[in-house]
Amino acid sequence: MGAEVTIACADGRFTGYLATPESGFGPGVIVIQEIFGVNIVMRKITDQLAGDGYTALCPDLFWRQEPGIQLTDETEENWERAFELYQGFDTKKGMGDIVASINHIRNISDDIEKVGCVGYCLGGFLAYLTSTSSVADCAVSYYGVGIEEKLDESNNINGKLLLHVAEEDQFVPKQAQLQIRDRLSKNNNVTIHTYAKVNHAFARIGGEHYDHAAAELANKRTSNFLSTNLVG
Repeated sequence: MGAEVTIACADGRFTGYLATPESGFGPGVIVIQEIFGVNIVMRKITDQLAGDGYTALCPDLFWRQEPGIQLTDETEENWERAFELYQGFDTKKGMGDIVASINHIRNISDDIEKVGCVGYCLGGFLAYLTSTSSVADCAVSYYGVGIEEKLDESNNINGKLLLHVAEEDQFVPKQAQLQIRDRLSKNNNVTIHTYAKVNHAFARIGGEHYDHAAAELANKRTSNFLSTNLVG
């Protein structure tokens, strides 16, 4: 269903995985990767969104370090490399790449008027940042890591933001979750759902902490959210 495309940005060109609906072009959704790159998990999510009627694009945000990398969560070696890439990631440049991806998807067709984003882990953090910079019409964050460090930017949230928080997230401590809820629950543009007794990456099919019930509920809420804010 999908294909590789080339995206131009301020300091170069990088690739992304683009999937489009069979019916033509629907509202845009940027799928923002985990720390494992644009791997099979991200591609399947992108394909699923296209199947739901969206023009979906998953950009390679690690291209400055290692273009085209596709890791899994199944080996220690892959985990080590994923954390190296995460630690070497430049958030400011990554956000520039997301803006370039949004512009790319808007330029595909005049029929694409609205663009949202859905991010996971690192991508969940970046999805939050898109909502504070008004570069997307709406944003969904799955277990975003590091949001508590950027709460000062929450006053800039204009579009709708949906957060999926794992209660037992090993990378987002309970105190950080409390800070996020206390600050963002006061914003009428933000909806926060916490999932009891599940860990980080509970929605990653095949992952160690995958929880079918929690994933199904979160994905249903995401589907309704995107439909409301992008389709109307």
